[in-house]
Amino acid sequence: MTRDVIALTERMPDAWSVLAGLLSGGPDLRVRTASDDAVIQLCDEEGRPLLSVEAPLLLRVPGEAARLLGVDEKSLGEGPLWWVEARASTAVPAAEPLAGTFAARLVHLLGGRVWPPGAPGTDTPGTPVDTSGITTVPAPAAAQPAVDVLTDRTAVVLQDRPVIAMTSWLSEVLRAAAESERGLQIVTPGHSRLSLATRTLLTAPASRWVVQDDRIGYYDGLSGAVLRWQEGAFAPARDENGETPVAPAFGDVERTDERQFLLSFRTRHPADDQLVLGGALETAWQALTGTLPAGWGTAEPANLPWSRRQLTALAHERAPEPTWTVVVGTPDRPAQATLRVVRTSEGVEEDVTLAVGHGPGEPVPVAGLRALADELVTRHGVRSMLCQLREARRDLSVPPRFERPPVPLAFVLGPDEVLEVGRDHAGAPPLEDTPLPLGPTARPGYYYPLGDGTTAAGWTAFERLVRHLRSSDAEKR
Repeated sequence: MTRDVIALTERMPDAWSVLAGLLSGGPDLRVRTASDDAVIQLCDEEGRPLLSVEAPLLLRVPGEAARLLGVDEKSLGEGPLWWVEARASTAVPAAEPLAGTFAARLVHLLGGRVWPPGAPGTDTPGTPVDTSGITTVPAPAAAQPAVDVLTDRTAVVLQDRPVIAMTSWLSEVLRAAAESERGLQIVTPGHSRLSLATRTLLTAPASRWVVQDDRIGYYDGLSGAVLRWQEGAFAPARDENGETPVAPAFGDVERTDERQFLLSFRTRHPADDQLVLGGALETAWQALTGTLPAGWGTAEPANLPWSRRQLTALAHERAPEPTWTVVVGTPDRPAQATLRVVRTSEGVEEDVTLAVGHGPGEPVPVAGLRALADELVTRHGVRSMLCQLREARRDLSVPPRFERPPVPLAFVLGPDEVLEVGRDHAGAPPLEDTPLPLGPTARPGYYYPLGDGTTAAGWTAFERLVRHLRSSDAEKR
């Protein structure tokens, strides 16, 4: 597994404190930078990295360290923290205490704590690690600091954390893998979970979440398929009948009273200087949680307080390239979203997936869905929206176990899509409940109730609606 050690410091790591941490490897190691100087590496005599340290990240969003590392929020004290992540090479056993000593020395100088507690090297922060004579294996030219195995087909990352977050490192690996037409495969133990952001982005054909299992070796954490290392990648195993078995651990689940409310929608806005992004997400977030988002960022942990104007400025700076961000809520109300901004020939589009967690006895705000849909269509340019409910963890993380799929509650079609489909056709689908108009009477959208989100009837109604709306395209052709 990965040898990651994180220093959560109370004061900003300056150049001297980072240098003091790096000297834990002794005078025989070399220092270089990578990833446009965002990563500092300690290397052996041949220049191969033993330890990679990412630039310090100021956490100004409460609860992010607790959400991703499983630490007690109260033990972290008050005020912001600096997140300094060190990743040791898995090819050299001595690199792990090197990472621990580096993090421990930073905490000794700046206050704070080290994760994970008791990591090798953290008990003697003032004692340099003996690295004399050690070397690591050569890395392929295309390898990233976070990649453990690189083949022609895939980039493999080994991680052992409570929650596998879409960190800046992992995001960079995902980007590099896509550009080189490789898949990203994340290998974890069975106790790890994926964050919602990681689950959302792990969608490429060759990308997988590979879970280690004592009984069968490896299985896919999202499908349960038993996996084997074949021709440079983890791929489904086949039995004598040519079928892929499902790992017993994947189906070892119990029913829960926890729920997740899911909202997926797309907006489109004219591209002008007055545009401020994030309005639809902010409106939906406040309606479903009673609060505004707490923070956002281009990776996890989310480190910036929520700001629509800063989000807009970033998207404008990156245009015409798309901008992907993660948005998080407060610790007492689990809510997370991913937002992707894309510049098109028709304007600026936002693709949003929002999830809100509810524990036993916590009401799911389904009664106000139609009013929310009306506001999103009227004020925020929502083109389509799907509302769903599922039985799943309140904390929104994804375990390597079977989770029942979400069930549709309602679907929304914006005025532009209604015009494209045809108002009469869009307003008369073969559903038990009559669609409700949204927005101005002269140019309405429609809200389609699909059920209560607890039975398969919601899927039946949704499939019937989709077939009906698509039949309009067939008639036009």
